[in-house]
Amino acid sequence: MAEPGQMAWPGSKPDLYKNMKSIYTAPNILTACRFAIVPVLLFMLRPGMGDIIALAAFFLFLAGALTDLADGYLARKYGIESVLGKLMDPLADKMLVATPLIMLIPMGRVPAWVSLLIISRELAVTGLRGLAAASGIVVSASGLGKIKSVFQYTALCILIFPLGILPLPFLHDLGRIILYVSLLLTVWSGFDYFIRLQKIYLSPGGNR
Repeated sequence: MAEPGQMAWPGSKPDLYKNMKSIYTAPNILTACRFAIVPVLLFMLRPGMGDIIALAAFFLFLAGALTDLADGYLARKYGIESVLGKLMDPLADKMLVATPLIMLIPMGRVPAWVSLLIISRELAVTGLRGLAAASGIVVSASGLGKIKSVFQYTALCILIFPLGILPLPFLHDLGRIILYVSLLLTVWSGFDYFIRLQKIYLSPGGNR
């Protein structure tokens, strides 16, 4: 109970510390790192920045992709999954992927229509997950979606890597081939989400 003249705050200090501890977990910190990487990539992936900056962007993007694999593993292994993590993790993933998909278009490394299809799918799935969450259903990433992410990260790593570093003139062509495969997986996994969640968005009693 608060002393006279003092303001009473909801919850005790131990509750506050407990809530803060549940937020500042290793998986959530890794997710926050991916958010921090995005604006740096926006700067480094501008046309004409040179091979050294492009190489640094490659390692930065690779680090972000590895944190995506690590945070989910840590959360499941040590049982430290949180509501905040489930919300922010997929958003950080999409921002990390969308950044090079957009920034590599003016360089001629990624076709604009490929970026449009991939980003549109990600937005659609995000909307479906939000609709499911509003209905009290938690939609976890499917195995197909995880494979799709691996192909996307691999393709974008190759496409970010500068051609002037290694004697591999076909490197970006290889990256585009892998990106096209990831596009097929992206569309396929998108339809998979629609099928899995059709009982929600086709429900006659759904809220609008």
